[in-house]
Amino acid sequence: MRCGHGWEQAYEIRHHVDVKGVTHVVYFADGERVPSPLTSPGCLSCGSTVVRIMRAGEVSKVSHAIESLHQRTGGTTKRPAAKKPAGRPENPGSSAAETPHGHHWHLSDLLHPFQHHRR
Repeated sequence: MRCGHGWEQAYEIRHHVDVKGVTHVVYFADGERVPSPLTSPGCLSCGSTVVRIMRAGEVSKVSHAIESLHQRTGGTTKRPAAKKPAGRPENPGSSAAETPHGHHWHLSDLLHPFQHHRR
């Protein structure tokens, strides 16, 4: 949440009962055993332990909703092409070319519909 990085990770959860009858839970991600995401969460980008854990599919669902809203530009009317400043070469891999209006989405933008305002 500090850096705005968002990701989804699928976990396979296995429940085991030992010989004493005690239940143990083991988590697997991408086929490898990992610690519980609930007891030791961490950001894959910045390493911060301040993360928000959501239901499966929530990040991608909101991301797709925002993407579809952002792509709607008000009908079929075309906007005139923006003029490029003289002396600046076009960079086909720039973020401005990848997203309309040069806007870069952050995790906080994606989570906005889920935030509840306190009174």
